[in-house]
Amino acid sequence: MANENFFNIDAPDGGVARQLSEGLSTNIFVGDQMMVSVVRAEPHGKGSMHSHPQEQWGLLIEGSGVRIQDGERIAVKKGDLWRTPGNVEHGFEAGPDGALVVDMFAPPRDEYRKPGAGFGS
Repeated sequence: MANENFFNIDAPDGGVARQLSEGLSTNIFVGDQMMVSVVRAEPHGKGSMHSHPQEQWGLLIEGSGVRIQDGERIAVKKGDLWRTPGNVEHGFEAGPDGALVVDMFAPPRDEYRKPGAGFGS
């Protein structure tokens, strides 16, 4: 798109690309006060357990999975929205058809401002 403040999550060159883990990749869109991470999970793709000080919200757009958060395993489906407070250990396991998750972080995560691999520190 011509305007620097408009994006398309399906554009191959959109956002900052990161390979989170085997079977999980993301494109990240960074703003001043928050960032959006569009995570694509292959069938049964898993993200490692991790935590960070930023608050995180997740929205499952397609597919299914299990959100692991603060010691609980919670099945999630299309349309489910969840909040993860800062410093709470969490992870995600995609279902048999994979998943498309939009994660929102406030404030932005510094380690996600550049391409790379992993969930950061």
